[in-house]
Amino acid sequence: MHIQHIKMRWGTGDNYAYLVTDDATKDTLVIDPAEPDEVLPVIKSLESKGAIKLTGIVNTHHHYDHSGGNDAMRRAYPGLPIIAGFNSPHVTETPKDKSIFKLGSSISITALHTPCHTQDSICYFFQDGDDKAVFTGDTLFICGSGRFFEGTPAEMDIALNKILGSLPDDTKVFPGHEYTRSNIKFAKTVLDTEPLKKLEKFANSNEVTTGKFTIGDEKTYNPFMMVTDPAIKKAVGVEDRVDVMKKLRELKNKF
Repeated sequence: MHIQHIKMRWGTGDNYAYLVTDDATKDTLVIDPAEPDEVLPVIKSLESKGAIKLTGIVNTHHHYDHSGGNDAMRRAYPGLPIIAGFNSPHVTETPKDKSIFKLGSSISITALHTPCHTQDSICYFFQDGDDKAVFTGDTLFICGSGRFFEGTPAEMDIALNKILGSLPDDTKVFPGHEYTRSNIKFAKTVLDTEPLKKLEKFANSNEVTTGKFTIGDEKTYNPFMMVTDPAIKKAVGVEDRVDVMKKLRELKNKF
């Protein structure tokens, strides 16, 4: 399995699109190609070298900065499936929760419904042998979470800590945006741990953090995945895990 990130709206939205390629067949999915002018040249260049063969378009949710390129992508690649939640434009397939589909000869993909940021949010867990990756859109960021635009703190707790948190700890995290440095600044207001300090050191010297950290790592420095941690509960002044999630989001929104 080969994963390549593509920067989009860099300096304004700091979005990522991704290409995931099966090594044997070169079959490739593109995830969240919201800006075709930035994504298509990369795809075309790789295709001209025989490095990839685009077989589908995937969205993590319907917000324009993730699904806004669907029309241009389907015109560039007529007939390719658009795999996404129910609100994405031009969607042709909405995988059921926990359903599994294949990419190429060796990659299995599990669709994980994680409603909260939007009600059609889907995270995608890819596995190729021992290699594991999860594409989390705006549900999970490195050291942070998405806003609860269409959902509740309880839903985000389930999404982050029951669904994503139950993935293997060595699963690499590929979020929809590069928000790590700002997330660290907030996390430092409620947490003071060595893993957070190490993350900050890495982020300060590396512009790109996607794919560099795992679900296991997130459990050591991401406040939104530490809602039962005594230090976090003390910092926000509430005890119940859903109340902690609610308070963290309120504080982050004002930060």
